[in-house]
Amino acid sequence: MLHTMHLDADPYKKIVNGSKTIELRLYDERRRKIKTGDTIEFASSKGTVRVVVVALHVFADFAELYGNLDLLKCGYAANELATASPNDMLRYYPLSSQRQWGVVGIEVRLLNRASR
Repeated sequence: MLHTMHLDADPYKKIVNGSKTIELRLYDERRRKIKTGDTIEFASSKGTVRVVVVALHVFADFAELYGNLDLLKCGYAANELATASPNDMLRYYPLSSQRQWGVVGIEVRLLNRASR
């Protein structure tokens, strides 16, 4: 199954160059349809990229996720790890939504890149 999602320019670049292999999202109704082996097309102002889902890591909230996943794979640079915080995700998903739905780390492998 093919899913489409938007990415800001920086995470898009990191997916394309392979430094980000886990995309963090709310585990809402839309994301619950994603299964291992599915394809995701990430769209950005920089282009589109397709990835295959290799694993889904489901947690109650980003605090639990940050305590269990490799944050380098989630898109943080090595020099950002000391200050990385689950609160970084509050700009995208309020705590009430995290508690309602849970969160997911979508582990992906790059398939190809098609520029717009």
